[in-house]
Amino acid sequence: MQRCVAYNSIMNMQFQALLFDLDGTLTDPFEGITDSIVYALGKFGIAVKDKRPLAAFIGPPLVQSFCDYCGFSPDDALKAVDYYREYFAEKGIFENAVYDGVIPMLEALKAHRYRLYIATSKPEVFAVRIVKHFGMAELFDGVAGATLDTTRNEKADVIAYALRTYAVTADSALMIGDRKHDILGAKANGLRSMGVLYGYGSEEELRNAGADMIAKSPQEIAEQLL
Repeated sequence: MQRCVAYNSIMNMQFQALLFDLDGTLTDPFEGITDSIVYALGKFGIAVKDKRPLAAFIGPPLVQSFCDYCGFSPDDALKAVDYYREYFAEKGIFENAVYDGVIPMLEALKAHRYRLYIATSKPEVFAVRIVKHFGMAELFDGVAGATLDTTRNEKADVIAYALRTYAVTADSALMIGDRKHDILGAKANGLRSMGVLYGYGSEEELRNAGADMIAKSPQEIAEQLL
């Protein structure tokens, strides 16, 4: 009963700005990210036979993922990120695809006068290239991402940067993403959040992180906000 009351109160809020995660929310980057990781691990003499477990790298900051999943020291993790970017900047960046239904969803939200932004832990220079490559630039009012030197790396820091840069107030904004980092980053900045289930996070992960809303598809994002 309490969840229903809370959900209804969220639905009655008048959001003005929507912050979207990129990887796993707007695009499916599996091939590009995993190929870049395979390339980086190869530089350390590590062979990868099955890329599927590497999907865990999609969403969290890369330095953290190399430490968590490969047991790398912070210094080696930074080296691995440099190797990753060697491949990603040339090839991996466009080994990517927009999820079915995303463009119509964004167009519908834009027509409803929402301000749309991207808030991603991917370096901003890469995020801007991806958005332009897939013809989405005109749909967004701004792109906020990580820095190449990792000084702005955590999702909470990226969201704070987006709010500050684009003069968005926390109480007027909703963060939409597929991993717990999106939900926790939103909470750290006082935003409400929506978890999406077609990306790389499970419903359990998103609910445990405290997602205020859940959408199973891009279409359902629009349905809940229009």
